[in-house]
Amino acid sequence: MNTVADSAVGRWLAGFLEQPAVGMAPWIVFALLSGPGRFEVAVLIALGISIVFVVLGRVLHPGTSFKILEVADVVFFAVLAIVGVAVSEATHQWLETYADEVANAALALIAFGSMAARVPFTVQYAREQVDPEYWSTPAFLRTNYVITAVWGLTFLVAAASGCVGDLVIRDPDNIWTSWIIPILAIIVALRFTEWYPGYVRAKARGSEDVPTASGLFFPLVGLLIPVGVVILVVEDATWLGIALIVAGVLGARALKPGSEEESDGRPVE
Repeated sequence: MNTVADSAVGRWLAGFLEQPAVGMAPWIVFALLSGPGRFEVAVLIALGISIVFVVLGRVLHPGTSFKILEVADVVFFAVLAIVGVAVSEATHQWLETYADEVANAALALIAFGSMAARVPFTVQYAREQVDPEYWSTPAFLRTNYVITAVWGLTFLVAAASGCVGDLVIRDPDNIWTSWIIPILAIIVALRFTEWYPGYVRAKARGSEDVPTASGLFFPLVGLLIPVGVVILVVEDATWLGIALIVAGVLGARALKPGSEEESDGRPVE
């Protein structure tokens, strides 16, 4: 008898849920949506995404244990939703202003805390893609420590960027501190998560086709072009927008990979 997990859509969803970025999706959505007048909407959307991912995980992987991150997702946003309703108006305003920094700081704490507990949170996702015989190998564990650390640093950058916008320039909706810097940091972490396992695997095997740094940075440099366009449209900074577009074009040409094979993104075996 066919089940949802056996269908083509089920297999695609199962593969999608095996990516560590999925567990961070509710936090990313919340951090990008939250702000003055948007707190309740951001919390409810993040909580809804968290619950959907947990339910899908149990349907597609019956009997599997809960992951650190997916449990933290539901607990954090459920508590935040309750607190948002119960607190005074002044505290509610504080949450509207600083909730994204709190979320980013909490994520960084989870990342570094899981490393301190010797269970980097990405390892729970990686084990779903790698045979059990490799779970205890030094290369597999080291790869997940590095990727988890990169995500921890990413959310520290996002938290620091939000603090600058809220506390230094006093503009919670500043395009740089609220959008461009956090989004670019997350994209860098996503790209590194995809690139690094293949790099480690190729090095360990002594392969001649080791992914190069250009393969890592090529997609990232290209992002300067849309950022420059946004600056031209939204900000009164014409020369900065033009400079970013030019830098993106020149950087993409300089780093354009040749016949390099791209990593498949799976953790090192």
